[in-house]
Amino acid sequence: MTRTARPVEVNQVVRINILRVTFLLCLPAILLTESAWPEYVFEVLEILGLAAVIAAVLGRFWSILYIGGHKNNTVMQDGPYSVCRHPLYLFSTLGVVGLGLLLGSFVLALGLGGLTLLILSVTARKEEAILRGMFGSAYDDYAARVPMILPKPSLFQSPPTVTVSVPHLRENLMDALVFLTFIPLAELMQWIKEMNLFPTFPIF
Repeated sequence: MTRTARPVEVNQVVRINILRVTFLLCLPAILLTESAWPEYVFEVLEILGLAAVIAAVLGRFWSILYIGGHKNNTVMQDGPYSVCRHPLYLFSTLGVVGLGLLLGSFVLALGLGGLTLLILSVTARKEEAILRGMFGSAYDDYAARVPMILPKPSLFQSPPTVTVSVPHLRENLMDALVFLTFIPLAELMQWIKEMNLFPTFPIF
């Protein structure tokens, strides 16, 4: 089991690095664009973005409550894992969409969210090739019933009690809380644009 679990962890490191590079490549698009919405719409988008970021953090905690301590040991099919196979990736994508909304742009929200979803979908497929080798038909049956990342809420199921691994929850604390940095980051981006250091282009 140890031998088959390690490639999954390697994929996690690669996935994080790819996401970081992608963000850096998207940084010019963020800095050189300005929300074309009127102020009252911009404020609504900020509220929606804030809600999406908070939901991403809470969703990742929710997912870790179920998978922590069980990863690579069993095919988790309860809680968030009953509605999609990769809820951590779902909530990560939601958090990035929230960043785009905090910047006052549907275009950035869809663009950044779409790129994140694409990268995480590729990562998920690679991970699942390993998981299918580990769990065989049990994972095949799970994958045939539950969607990969985009959720199907009608499938939700959960036992009355869940065993929580505190060490795993602690280990994943920073991964979840990092999405809260999107809030001051969006404010910083807006402040830089207001300094008029370079021309910006309006987008919706």
